[in-house]
Amino acid sequence: MATKKTARDWFMEGYNTNLLEPLSDKAIAAYKKAIQLDDKLTDAYVNLGFIFLNRNEYEKALKYFSKVVQLEPYSIEAYNNLGYVYEKMERFGSAKQMFQKALQLNPNDPEAFVNLANIADLQGDYNAAIALWKKAIEVDPSTASPHFCLAVMYDRHDMFDEAMEQYREVLVIDPDHIKALFNLGNLYIQHGEYNKSLECFKRVLELDEKNADAWNNLGSIYEEMGKEDEAIPAYRRSLTLNNFQEEAHFNLARLEYEKNQENLAGEKAEEIKKRLYFILSINPKNSKALQMLKSLEDDRQP
Repeated sequence: MATKKTARDWFMEGYNTNLLEPLSDKAIAAYKKAIQLDDKLTDAYVNLGFIFLNRNEYEKALKYFSKVVQLEPYSIEAYNNLGYVYEKMERFGSAKQMFQKALQLNPNDPEAFVNLANIADLQGDYNAAIALWKKAIEVDPSTASPHFCLAVMYDRHDMFDEAMEQYREVLVIDPDHIKALFNLGNLYIQHGEYNKSLECFKRVLELDEKNADAWNNLGSIYEEMGKEDEAIPAYRRSLTLNNFQEEAHFNLARLEYEKNQENLAGEKAEEIKKRLYFILSINPKNSKALQMLKSLEDDRQP
């Protein structure tokens, strides 16, 4: 006779199924079997909550994370998870209550401070957001996320020196933080520090060689450094990864136009026009593509 599955067996089936088929109905069914057999199996409720959260089914996620809070009323993580669901539902008052509950349990919980800062940011209270992110850094300087959030806030408000300082702090804590490398690289471009920017984007591509935006930015840096022959392959690589990038297509068209302006006829002119028409098929209002097409037509006039 076959051995009857236990709640833990069903839990492991749900866990393994979710690894192979993320967010699948099969994983959900297995976790539900687990809690039918053991209605206090907290891990199953947590995993169901995250599955529904990632499926953007927030009411269902709320149901399961609320159950976790009932089962573990002294769990800081449970309140942070429940608060995050409320945040996604734009129920900011309820979200703040949950994050404040987490702080009652641990007044030095950096995640709760970050979460409260995010709510303040979403509600447009930027001074409160900055103060809360700084508090998160104060209670745990080794956590990257508050530094990164603070950097993004400064970046968004054109406080570039402050943003760069915080992005660098992120990279001290986590040298492989792709978003910090990417954003810092962009700021170095704005400041004309092309060698430093080049280092950032080369590191991004070491970590994620299929990052089309990074290849496009690498091409832009090479152009700024006067290395057009290195820029062109970078733009082409970007387009092999994502052929619908207006900027990379335009950069290639512009470089080809500038290189061949003295002898722009026949196949080369048609190749540039074809690329520009493709840009306009993506965005008919792309003014730079429209202007270059006009220039090509003017060049053909006797």
